[in-house]
Amino acid sequence: MASTSKSEGGIMETVKTVVYALLIAGAFRTLLFQPFWIPSESMKDTLLIGDFLFVNKMAYGYSRYSCPFAACPISGRIFASEPERGDVVVFRHPVNGSDFIKRLIGLPGDTIQMKNGVLWINGQEVPQTPDGVFEEIKEPQGPMRNVPRCENDPVGMGGICTRSRSIETLPGGRQHKVLNIDTNGAGDNTDVLTVPPGHYFFMGDNRDNSTDSRFSQAAGGVGMLSAEYLIGRADRVIFSSAGARILYFWTWRSDRFFKAVE
Repeated sequence: MASTSKSEGGIMETVKTVVYALLIAGAFRTLLFQPFWIPSESMKDTLLIGDFLFVNKMAYGYSRYSCPFAACPISGRIFASEPERGDVVVFRHPVNGSDFIKRLIGLPGDTIQMKNGVLWINGQEVPQTPDGVFEEIKEPQGPMRNVPRCENDPVGMGGICTRSRSIETLPGGRQHKVLNIDTNGAGDNTDVLTVPPGHYFFMGDNRDNSTDSRFSQAAGGVGMLSAEYLIGRADRVIFSSAGARILYFWTWRSDRFFKAVE
């Protein structure tokens, strides 16, 4: 009888340990840092397909979207802090519910326009300085097996795919790299767009391969994003894999371990 009680007690201790571990992991993910895997090329070459990072959820405060399945019983935002222009931000798409990652370009009240592939903010051209060429092999990438678009197309599989790279300097002085294929593609020329109060304007660094605030939500884009959909700030890449599976250790990118997101 004592043996049975001891066995049952051991099972209960194991169950309690598992429950506590899940609660701690849930609290960590909800309040502190959320893991995020880069599935697409919209933020190249700042972020590559297969980059794994933790999103700082303390950076902007909390909303209902801070919890998995938007389950937090929060109206608006609590402990809110304003994001800064140039931050790389993870947010919830208002329509399809997916998590997106883009760069914050426009703040409330700003006017934003694209002219021939060049960004204008509040009527001023945002300077771009040529920074060589971004090169990669044209091949299926990551678990989704996306094939990159190339400025030097047609390029056969296994060939070198290139895109022009520039350093863009935002108002306030923050700099980041952007990639371009042409100056007359979708999103390269827009009307003047005004960011409403409490909203933000986001763009991908890979300008001709990003569905972002240049496109309306009705058209499948992000549109002007309300602050309640912000999840957190991407600060550092923890790990990166260039392969279709994380276990393919020969595809790990050792130069990206703990790399700062700029």
